[in-house]
Amino acid sequence: MTLDDLIKAINPEIYQNLKTAVELGKWQTGQRLSKEQVSTCMQAIMYYESTNNLPDSERLGYVGRENLPAHKKKRAEEEEQLKRSIAVQQLH
Repeated sequence: MTLDDLIKAINPEIYQNLKTAVELGKWQTGQRLSKEQVSTCMQAIMYYESTNNLPDSERLGYVGRENLPAHKKKRAEEEEQLKRSIAVQQLH
């Protein structure tokens, strides 16, 4: 089995276990993850999220605007508005 095959075999339960391990920094057994394991798990998690079209709000590292301080929320909204403006300009 290749690494590609292994990653494609990730199911929702494995995905959740990997995500929990990265969040806690340890496996379910209590053994700490090495830096390499964290990196590998994060890559597998991101692959799973992108190939299964998970919404941004469910993806690893997502921080919703409701969790941002007011000054950062305003800046995020301004950046989003700028991105929309650029996208509209590129259509024309």
